[in-house]
Amino acid sequence: MLWSAALLLPALLPHAPRPRLLSRPRARPALLREPSLTERLFLTLPREAQTGGAGGQSTYESLLALEARWARLRAGETRPPPALVDDACSATASGRAVQYDVAVAGGNIGVLLAAALAARGLRVAVVEAGELRGREQDWNASRKEVEELVRLGVLRAEEAERIVAIEFNPVRCGFVGGEDVWLRDVLNVGVRPTDLIGAARERLESLGGEVIERARLERVEVRADGVVLRAGGREICARLLLDCMGQASPIVAQARQGELPDGVCVVVGSCASGYSPEQNTYGDVIFSDSTTTPTGASACDTQYFWEAFPASSGPTDRTTYLFTYMDLAPNRPSVLEIMNDYWRMLPAYQGVELDALQLQRILFGLFVSYKSSPLPPAFDRILQVGDASGIQSPLSFGGFGAITRHLGRLTDAIAEAIAADCLRKEQLRAINPYQPNLRAAWLFQAAMRPPATGAAWGADGRFISRVLVATFETMEARGAAVMTPFLQDVLRVDGLILTIGGLMVSSPLVALEIFARLGPLPILDWFVHFLAMCIYSALAAEPARTAATRIAGLLPPASGFALRRQVEAWQFGCGFDYTPSEERPLDAASLERARSAADRVRAKANTA
Repeated sequence: MLWSAALLLPALLPHAPRPRLLSRPRARPALLREPSLTERLFLTLPREAQTGGAGGQSTYESLLALEARWARLRAGETRPPPALVDDACSATASGRAVQYDVAVAGGNIGVLLAAALAARGLRVAVVEAGELRGREQDWNASRKEVEELVRLGVLRAEEAERIVAIEFNPVRCGFVGGEDVWLRDVLNVGVRPTDLIGAARERLESLGGEVIERARLERVEVRADGVVLRAGGREICARLLLDCMGQASPIVAQARQGELPDGVCVVVGSCASGYSPEQNTYGDVIFSDSTTTPTGASACDTQYFWEAFPASSGPTDRTTYLFTYMDLAPNRPSVLEIMNDYWRMLPAYQGVELDALQLQRILFGLFVSYKSSPLPPAFDRILQVGDASGIQSPLSFGGFGAITRHLGRLTDAIAEAIAADCLRKEQLRAINPYQPNLRAAWLFQAAMRPPATGAAWGADGRFISRVLVATFETMEARGAAVMTPFLQDVLRVDGLILTIGGLMVSSPLVALEIFARLGPLPILDWFVHFLAMCIYSALAAEPARTAATRIAGLLPPASGFALRRQVEAWQFGCGFDYTPSEERPLDAASLERARSAADRVRAKANTA
């Protein structure tokens, strides 16, 4: 294509100085069209920032590939997935020696689970299509998620401190028409993926595990005595295959058979230097400075949200994301249109001019979600883990945080499945069970996603802002015990009752408006899953959970495995796995600095 030649320029001039964002593009032949702003900004990226590692690529070509995928989804196109898995001979032995207990396909997140399993004494191999390395982009998490890696033996305590590249407080939530809500210890830790993945790999290999790099999965045969992987020109035989290849997993595509997602979150953003050091001391977990507005060539109603964090690469470096929730209506805006809005809206949001910034990375992603999640295993001896399983809620992006919450549960369950030989798909389904709180979260996405046609909700673009302002005011009044689990993607019955009950008392008109605009069917669907959450909460109470666990120890291995998985399903399905950290008040000086910085940005935006 015409832009492909332009993308080669940084490679031809590797030592050229980095231009400012809005610098004049290099001279081009008259026959070539003028590049878009987004194309020009990609030209300013350092070459090494455009590829590789956990998190994928950051090239204009990969952005266009994402755009094409989103266009196919909106058009309702489904392509027959390749038959990567062959289970036709699952009743026949392979005749090969089993080399590993567990093979993990997809190492950038899977290596964490692989190291935890190796620490339990299992023989583990990680198969990675490319090179197993993290990219230079912080993963934002909370301290407790890093501490979980230490508890499970993935990291030593000193390694956990080394992978934490930056820590900051406070963090903000805010919406048009309301006051900012300031919190601490939520997504306030920036983890270095390069150091994390490197440390987990070192731990795995020290325990006898193996990492097989540059080995793209070509074929998987399910046999009676194991699963045989063909990857990178070699055969690997294991008792169980863990699919950690994310939402784009070819095994997931084969299992879902072209099923279209029920929801999509498009995320675009960048990491750049040039922000004010005084401002760059706090993060935004979810923030919106605009109401629902017509977007793109189709003028489809869209509600944008921001997320932003200080970056570990320097005191003026900041990562900012713009995201929006959508369904697959054909008139939803394209990724390129959303990216254009990001560049247009960023100066007012951050109080900085584009040409004052130097880009380090441009970020983008399309995160799909299915109501039929977690995905039940479709084949014997193959289990989806992390984003591949759909374990993340429709409100979150998944990734690092989605797997750390379940890492202990998965480690126990997989080790027990191997020991008890519970590797048929019917048995493995107990590891990815129905979780009512995951399904209940769909109502919240529905309330944050305007209909594709404005006529459905009328001309008022402030409905979503009113709902979020009233909801967050209610949660703030109920304290961190209600607010923090919700922001960390954990829905609990007590939190929902306090929030919804408080909303009906403090903002009854908003509560009635939610019922009127969303309609009875989404409300009824939510109520069914909320009722299941209540039942799970009763079953997962400490006495019942303890009794069931004791009974499981008296049963035969397969029956004990099934009962323990059911207990975990109750526990995680109602959010009882969440253990709150010690609540600490915000530092007054840090809070005052953050509020002053936010006020200065608002004043500058209003003046402009």
